[in-house]
Amino acid sequence: MDFDRAFAELRTGEPRLEHLAPLLRATGGELSRLIELASEVRRSLGPEVTYSRNVFLPITNLCRNRCWYCGFRQEPGSERAKFMRPEEVAELLELAKEAGCSEALLTLGERPEVHEEARRALDELGYREMTDYLEDLCKLALSYGLLPHTNAGILSERKLRQLRRWNASMGLMLECAAELPAHRESPGKDPKLRLEMIEMAGKLKIPFTTGLLIGIGEGFEDRARSLLELMRIHEKYGHIQEIIVQPFIPKPGTPMANCPSPSEEELLAVVAVARLMMPSMNIQVAPNLVRDVGRFLIAGANDLGGISPVTPDFINPERAWPELEALRMMIRSAGFIPRERLPIYPCFARDPRFVSDEVCAALIELMDEFGYRRLNDVR
Repeated sequence: MDFDRAFAELRTGEPRLEHLAPLLRATGGELSRLIELASEVRRSLGPEVTYSRNVFLPITNLCRNRCWYCGFRQEPGSERAKFMRPEEVAELLELAKEAGCSEALLTLGERPEVHEEARRALDELGYREMTDYLEDLCKLALSYGLLPHTNAGILSERKLRQLRRWNASMGLMLECAAELPAHRESPGKDPKLRLEMIEMAGKLKIPFTTGLLIGIGEGFEDRARSLLELMRIHEKYGHIQEIIVQPFIPKPGTPMANCPSPSEEELLAVVAVARLMMPSMNIQVAPNLVRDVGRFLIAGANDLGGISPVTPDFINPERAWPELEALRMMIRSAGFIPRERLPIYPCFARDPRFVSDEVCAALIELMDEFGYRRLNDVR
């Protein structure tokens, strides 16, 4: 199907695979037309562009997966392998509280306890399972007045239920709905497992962050399928609070170190198509990973993710986050209004089905009447 027919079909009918792939290939004038239409749809959300202020807690970089593009994962026994102790976490939480953060982002490799080094660290701390340790770290974050958001990879229903009580929101990147060579050594990147967990989070009423990783060997149809799967799940459960469109960034020492990042046009097309498919969805791009933030806001993005005044982006440490005032200026320069949010989006924060009693007390302290960050708490 050519672009013009696909463009017309998307404007008048339900999104279908054969319509989406030609649009995701758009460049030049065709991309401009796509962005113009997506921009019209995005304006219906209002002038605000949101972001959250967080502390990034890299609990451990030990992981059962071995993704060909990942620079975060480290080999057990290496000098760079880390496992944070509670006192280290507490130190960062104290700094985050002083810096006015509202989110404690707990990130770690998937099922690190498959490695003896992680099992030994857990045993020394008095834990049998990683999720038990994460539960206590989430409790610790709440005691500092911060709202936890945990990304721990594939989790069972039991473990999701366990962590739901102590998290304002949780996340798992779909990355891609197709099996890819870059994931051959990564059992947790089986797209069926990831889609099943995203669905389970919906059944459990967990406000959920997910997204696509662009440029890891997928094709245009793979990107279309990924968006269609996320749309399908959200229409069924209504729990996906944001979809991230993230570019692959090559990392030294990885098998994909010499592979190129996707072009800005490719990323803009994904953002625009996602906006047209899901008009009310929060579409996020990371301001430290794209060159021209304003173009992405015009193309349909309405959120810039978590920004930390305390810690670096440990996944992409070579890409510094902008200062908060610089971020606000980027937003204003594109014609939008910056607004700080919490790690749980307003529509979920005000819905008791999505907020546990354990999280509620800290949430009330941070939330304004509309579900955003209370202004008198922002420094």
